[in-house]
Amino acid sequence: MADVITVAVTGDLVLDEPDPGYWLAGIAPALRKADFTIGHLEVPHTDSAFEVEGDVPAPGAPLENLAALAEAGFGMLSLAGNHIADCGAQGIADTTAELDRLGILHAGAGKDLAQASRHAVARIGGQSIALLSYNCVGPELSWAGEDRAGCAWLPLTAEEDGPVTPLFDFTGITPETRAILQAGIAAARADADHVIVALHKGRVHTPAFVADYEREVARAAIDCGADTVISHHAHIVRGIEFHRERPIFHGLGNGCVVTSALSPDQDHPARKEWARRRKELFGFEPDPAYRLAPFHPEAINAFIGQLVLRKGRPPTAAIVPVHVEAPGRPVLATAQRGREIADYLESITQAAGLPPITIAADGKVQAAA
Repeated sequence: MADVITVAVTGDLVLDEPDPGYWLAGIAPALRKADFTIGHLEVPHTDSAFEVEGDVPAPGAPLENLAALAEAGFGMLSLAGNHIADCGAQGIADTTAELDRLGILHAGAGKDLAQASRHAVARIGGQSIALLSYNCVGPELSWAGEDRAGCAWLPLTAEEDGPVTPLFDFTGITPETRAILQAGIAAARADADHVIVALHKGRVHTPAFVADYEREVARAAIDCGADTVISHHAHIVRGIEFHRERPIFHGLGNGCVVTSALSPDQDHPARKEWARRRKELFGFEPDPAYRLAPFHPEAINAFIGQLVLRKGRPPTAAIVPVHVEAPGRPVLATAQRGREIADYLESITQAAGLPPITIAADGKVQAAA
């Protein structure tokens, strides 16, 4: 029985393109080296052409591309995000059925809220890890209900009224938020030695920024018994903080996102308009060389999070620096590039108003003295 296990964690995964193994190959050695790897699946994988109306829908990715995730080392995926329901109930059913066939555990989406809210448990080397996955940004049409397929979600307060969308300025959590976390984490804790909570949160395409509600909901998860909080959605990395000695990754950025759905040169009118509009909303111009990952220029600074888990002790945190090369392929960074990425992460942590951190040459992350 292993006294210590390592867990790699990544941000958003979108594999729309052919040859998904190629796009993952640049980071797969680090994923396989860990005892276990967790990522976030951003879009449904399905043959269905159905599109939910009311938001900018992501296209369903090829069902067969999921096998590349298993081959790259992923053992568990969070699913609660703003696009997982874009192909409706069939898209979720196809995705989860294929993950089950491949032996990839998952949490955060299902045929109804009860199924979407269940934790997944992995057993590695005599220890066990539970994962809970929650969408914090909407849109409401993606949320599961008692009789509706979708994702697990957390209610938040916002400055606006009306149906929740990812563009809202959220302001805080509610008593219901804490109650959902309390119940979910308690159930997970009964089944596992370690509990990880995945949150889909934050303002997209914006460097450094961590909203007050993000800190509040992440800290609430720790207060309710989680050992680690991992986050995604922004498509750019965010800072790291420690609460009660437990790590909070406020934004893991892109794990591997290669897609033509964000290109302005496409036939789908809603996606074409969003490609234009997001540049105006967030004030950035993508590098044209990054045609499959047209994100903020600073999104080339990426990393894989790493947790070292010991029973009865808070996890320790580290990063494995990743450089995103054109047209969007993540690769393990060279030593020099890795130091640049570590320095970037230290600087954006402080710029976001989080307590300063230090990242050692071996990637270990600690609160600054």
